[in-house]
Amino acid sequence: MPLSAPALLCLVVAVTDGDTITARCGEPGAYERITVRISAIDAPEKAQPFGQVSRQHLAGLCFQTQAAITPRARDRYGRTVGDVECQGQDVATAQVHAGMAWFYVKYGKGYAQLEGIEHTARQAGRGLWSQAAVPPWEWRRATR
Repeated sequence: MPLSAPALLCLVVAVTDGDTITARCGEPGAYERITVRISAIDAPEKAQPFGQVSRQHLAGLCFQTQAAITPRARDRYGRTVGDVECQGQDVATAQVHAGMAWFYVKYGKGYAQLEGIEHTARQAGRGLWSQAAVPPWEWRRATR
């Protein structure tokens, strides 16, 4: 994983989809809510096949749990892009391993191990790989 800033300890208060969470960070009385796009993965959109299943899987890992969030960047929507760990698991790895997200090659520099994990999930037919899967970036382009 790439080097970066120290991890923030936060409470996950919402799961938007299979690659985005909202977390409450900071001290009581001075909480800050941040939206975090998980680094190096892209999950199906909510309206896309497997979108809700992917979101539910991420919720099972993180919702209402403490997360260690390591910020990496900001995206064009102002979200924090970062590595997220919930219940001792790297969330990007868990989502890709379960077949709930793609390794997002375009933004995955430094995360090459996810490519092999995705390949294994595809070969095993896990999650979205149990059917003909359309990558979210192609699905978004087709629905515009």
